[in-house]
This record gives sequence, C-alpha cells and structure tokens, in this order.
Amino acid sequence: MPDPSDLLMLRDKLRAFAEARDWDQFHSPKNLSMALTVEAAELMEHFQWLTGEQSAELPPEVKQAVGEELADILLYLLRLSDKLCIDLREAALHKLEKNALKYPAEQVRGSAKKYS
Repeated sequence: MPDPSDLLMLRDKLRAFAEARDWDQFHSPKNLSMALTVEAAELMEHFQWLTGEQSAELPPEVKQAVGEELADILLYLLRLSDKLCIDLREAALHKLEKNALKYPAEQVRGSAKKYS
C-alpha cells in the first residue's frame, strides 16, 4: 500500500494543476468518472488481441505507454476521490478486509470462479 503522504502529495499536486488551469469547473464527479472509464479503455487497447503470455511480456515502448495510461487512471481516480471527499487509502484497506471475508483463501485458492 502506498504511503498515505504519497497519495496526499499527488492529490495536492492535482488540485494545484487543475486550479492553475481553471479546470475545477469541469471536474464534477460525473465527468471525472467518465474520464476514468475512457482512460481504462485506452489501457485495454494495449492488450487487445494479445495472448496472456504476450500481455505479460510487453516490449519496452508498449510498457512505457501502459505506464502512462496507468498514471492517467491513478490521477483521475485520485481527483475523483478528492472531489467526493473519500479517503482512497482507507477505502482500499476496507475493501481488502471485506474481500478477505468474502473470499476465504482456504475456500477459493486456485479458483477463478466467484465464491458464494
């Protein structure tokens, strides 16, 4: 899990970036969630038509492009969580705890099927 101060630093840089460009007016939760989805789709483009093995062994230039898409996703996610006053680190830790209860390791180990 990232250091909370790292996430706060990124959040603050994003706030300043948007403020300097007068973009806060465009950063509604609706718009940010849509932008996040667009970036996720752009990430998926890099893996379209690849085999599982090929997707794990990307050429350096593709890996760099994937890193940029991941950064876009992270930045939009942080901006959205900021606009909604959601502590992303706390929400992620809570979700991990919830998933640990929902998917006990001894019952789901090695299976991709949804446990119920």
